[in-house]
Amino acid sequence: MPEWSPEIVVDEALVRRLLAAQFAELDPRELRLAGEGWDNTAWLVDRTWLFRFPRREIALDGFTRELAMLPRLAPLLPLPIPQPLFVGEPNIDFPWAFFGGPVVPGQELAEADLDDEARLALARPLGRFLRALHAAELDVELPVDPLGRADMGFRVGRARERLADLGGGPTGTEDVFERALALPPPERLAIVHGDLHLRHALVEHGRLSGVIDWGDVCRADPAIDLVLVWSALPPAARADFFAAYGAVPEDGLLRARVLSIFLCAVLALHARHEGLEHLERESLAGLERTLAD
Repeated sequence: MPEWSPEIVVDEALVRRLLAAQFAELDPRELRLAGEGWDNTAWLVDRTWLFRFPRREIALDGFTRELAMLPRLAPLLPLPIPQPLFVGEPNIDFPWAFFGGPVVPGQELAEADLDDEARLALARPLGRFLRALHAAELDVELPVDPLGRADMGFRVGRARERLADLGGGPTGTEDVFERALALPPPERLAIVHGDLHLRHALVEHGRLSGVIDWGDVCRADPAIDLVLVWSALPPAARADFFAAYGAVPEDGLLRARVLSIFLCAVLALHARHEGLEHLERESLAGLERTLAD
């Protein structure tokens, strides 16, 4: 069974029961399945509210962190992020908390079919967003890199496994891996999104419009949030990103590159299994961009 398989299927009938029991004032006329990720199922309510429901128990700790962090982060950031205005409690129909809030505008970057010129326009807004996030100082308790995103001994091994499952990676991946394995442990820590890949950045009319799915928010080397610099931006756009974000040490760029390889491979495998052609195509293109100089 794929690791992204749901433990609870959240269908329309279940959503209607949960909303009627806890948020009767919404009285939804229209419900539409907005998306299914590894950890959450999202339903659009009357084209106004987006409700997210955990689908695997392993995601619950991250879901709890989202509920605590999103209201605190939102005022500090230059782009919209989800806001939990309706927080549902576990009940007989659904054993876990869930939440809803205003729809963050846009579509997944993976679905947008942007050309290189359009991607160039994303570079500075992405840099400004991540600069603000990584400068945030909040007195909150967060785990430190719980998924080992910046741990190259662990992450390189996982990346090699995923590339093997995919049938191999682009030329140059082993050179990147060998250099990454020689890195010392990272010393920098910041509040990070933790999983900022091609599905979690939204675009609208060619502009970066929001960042979603904050279940992996934690403290870690800020470099782990730079995956899109490698996977989404063409090489010519990267200077604009750094002009807005600031300088990044070479070890940080290398960690981000390894994580980009890993996440692009994972997304491509997921897309291939689920028949998501746009996502598979964009993930494989992201692998190629990651290895491009």
